Amino acid sequence: MNVMAKAEKKISSAFIYFFGSFGGILFGYDIGVMTGALPFLQADWHLENAASLVGWITSAVMFGAIFGGALAGQLSDKFGRRKMILMSAIVFMVFSVLSGVSPDMGEASAYYLIIVRMLLGLAVGAASALVPAYMSEMAPAKARGRLSGLNQTMIVSGMLLSYVVDFLLKDLPGEWAWRLMLGLAAVPALILFLGVLRLPESPRFLLRKGDEAQARKVLSYIRKNPAEIDQELASIKETAKEERQANQKTSWLTLFSGKYRYLVIAGVGVAAFQQFQGANAIFYYIPLIVQKATGQAASSNLMWPIVQGVILVVGSLVYMWIADKFNRRTLLMVGGAVMGLSFILPAVINWMMPNMNPMTIVVFLCIYVAFYSFTWAPLTWVLVGEIFPLAIRGRASGLASSFNWIGSWLVGLIFPIMTASMPQEAVFAIFGIICILGVLFVKTCVPETRGHTLEEIEEQGTNHGRVKASNPEN
Repeated sequence: MNVMAKAEKKISSAFIYFFGSFGGILFGYDIGVMTGALPFLQADWHLENAASLVGWITSAVMFGAIFGGALAGQLSDKFGRRKMILMSAIVFMVFSVLSGVSPDMGEASAYYLIIVRMLLGLAVGAASALVPAYMSEMAPAKARGRLSGLNQTMIVSGMLLSYVVDFLLKDLPGEWAWRLMLGLAAVPALILFLGVLRLPESPRFLLRKGDEAQARKVLSYIRKNPAEIDQELASIKETAKEERQANQKTSWLTLFSGKYRYLVIAGVGVAAFQQFQGANAIFYYIPLIVQKATGQAASSNLMWPIVQGVILVVGSLVYMWIADKFNRRTLLMVGGAVMGLSFILPAVINWMMPNMNPMTIVVFLCIYVAFYSFTWAPLTWVLVGEIFPLAIRGRASGLASSFNWIGSWLVGLIFPIMTASMPQEAVFAIFGIICILGVLFVKTCVPETRGHTLEEIEEQGTNHGRVKASNPEN
């Protein structure tokens, strides 16, 4: 036992935060890898004119993630964040390999790959729900925005990694290229599994299960001041005590009770808007977007995903620099406004100047990606991790993640169908309008969370619910 305790004391806060957020690499790699694999897969399986089938192959992971996020969120309340992250890594490894060895059976191959990628999506969705919750529960309030932003840095680093892998493998024979691109996703999953084996459980989860001694030990790894540890433990215990006194038994209906409704709508709404704004249409289909704009073959445009990936990584680092200097709401509204204009202006310019340079739309997409990278991309997961009260955090994070993946799935599924039936500029203009609606949602429905403890945020939501209950006409 003493040996175990000494081993645990050697866990540094840097190690905890690094591997606590490393699940984002899996999330990001699988978002990005199909971008490069798809042109080769289309050619190998002769799917160039099968827009709906291409949409399903691309979006199958997101469809599975809808259920993975909700399931993992619920199970993490019972078994803990750490154990569920480990399980997600195992599932990710298995189905990444099965994707890479898809049998060549004609049209049946496509359906096999769709099913395998749906099952892979369970792990991707789980990671998207578990990592923000874990990181927010480990990070101190004053640095929660920056440390939770590590999740976004990991996601975009995973995307950039997949783009680079796609580019390096593009000269292989077509069948080998896409198979290796998909199968190599098992490598970061193995690294995540080995790293998380040494991670401690969340102190908030431990206290909820009555293990105060272990919760204090975990906080000692990541808080330097003993007084701060005592204060945080007392605050978490007080929240847990209030929940026990109310003899609260949470269910899915609990999320929309008067006490929690305001915060749940805010968190789930932001998560949904992030995807319906259309970012993943760029990330999944940028080679095909450039092909449609310029006429160049998609397989020769694999440098563009790398450009997008570099912008995303730089933007995530910019976010970590400004995260705790600006209010969350301000960044979301400014970012959403610029993103909306970046989508709408190409349609306006094309309407006024029909002979517009086709690369103009790609330039505006880069502007969109730049602002998305340090506003909506990281802040969505920061808010999802910090806005939900402890009693419902697992379920609510899972619900937000599921709505996020519903948006991602629908965008991935319908984008190739939409661009086959209307100009690209019109499709992006529709996404631009959704961006502006997202700004209005943040302005009217989302509270400010920067600098507040998780318990203070919960009190905000409770007080808002009481005001609404006493003033129903408002």
